[in-house]
Order: sequence, then C-alpha cells, then structure tokens
Amino acid sequence: MKNLMSLFCLVCFICFSSTITAQESASISEEKPVDFKKRSPIYDYSEKQLNNVDTIPDYASKKNKLKITGTIYESDGVTPAKNVLLFIHQADENGNFELKRHNKKRYVRHRGWIRTDADGHYTFYTFVPGKYIYGNELKQILPIVKEPGKPEYKIATYLFDDDPLLNDKRSKVKRADVGNRILKLDKKEGLYVAKRDIILGKEVIDSYAE
Repeated sequence: MKNLMSLFCLVCFICFSSTITAQESASISEEKPVDFKKRSPIYDYSEKQLNNVDTIPDYASKKNKLKITGTIYESDGVTPAKNVLLFIHQADENGNFELKRHNKKRYVRHRGWIRTDADGHYTFYTFVPGKYIYGNELKQILPIVKEPGKPEYKIATYLFDDDPLLNDKRSKVKRADVGNRILKLDKKEGLYVAKRDIILGKEVIDSYAE
C-alpha cells in the first residue's frame, strides 16, 4: 500500500511538472522574438539615457584623435532637430573593421551613439580611420540616423578632405552633397577637430525596416 501511494505521488508530480513546462513553453512561443542579426545596430546602445556627446572605444589610446561636432536640422535646414539618434561606426587606424559578437550578432567595435539636445547639437570623440592597404575604399565613417517616430536610415558617410583617393571622386561627391560631409581637419592641441551639420531627409542613401 505504501509503495502504491508513493507511485501515485510520483505520477502526480510528473504530470504537474509537464503541465508547468508546457505552459512556460507556450508563453515563450507567444512572445515575438528579437532577431538580433537583422536589427539595425542603432538600437544596440547600452546606456539608459543617451546624451549629445559620446566617445568611441579605444579613443584614449589612438594617435590621431578626432572631435566631430555639428548640428542636426529639420528638413527646412534651419530648425534644430532634438531627440534625434545618430549612430556611427568605423574602421580602425589600419582600415580594418574590428568585429565583436553579442547575442549571436556581430558588430563593429569602434562605434558610438548620441541623442541630440534641444539645439540639435552633437559631438563624437573618435579617431581618424585608416584605409585598408589592399583596398581602394575611401577613409570614411558610416552613420545611421533615427528620427523620433520614424524608421532609421543611412545617410552619406563622413569623408576626409586629405584622403588622396578622394581626388578622383571629389567633384562627384560635391555635386551630390547637400551638407558638409567632407571633413576638413584642423589640429588643435594635439586633437583634430572637424564639423559636419546634417539636414534630416536630405542625405538618405538607404533605409532599414524598423
């Protein structure tokens, strides 16, 4: 009798556990999974409160330090755009994109995020990227913009006025440029300084689905 009671308790416990597991599995399956591989990197920031200044990883150890400032304007080119996300990523000084991995998604190590203030201002402390020795690509910094209530989109890259490879493409770039994407570096106290203003909606080159 005692053995029969023990067996009955064991069967009840197994059934109860199976029910709970099934409920948990159903609950999980009902949640919409986040596809980190496809999600735009502009959403991968870790800070709870972004501000209008950010520093790229390894900035302190880089030789050619660079401070980029600017103002983001609404499409009229006059009104400062507040609460706009601006994400940048770039190659290292050797022209290589150093990749890391998180949540099964690869990302570029040298990256940063800002959210514009009420005056539309932003600042990045970064470094001048290099050119891949075996490639024919321009030195550039790649940005993505996210306006409040709208999907994110890529805008024209930051280029460098002293890049020799730019000479053959300079006239074409200037014809298509509505801002000042070609950075002219001015060195002050061991730090390169450059400025780029951005007009929302005027420099879109590609878009992501939100």
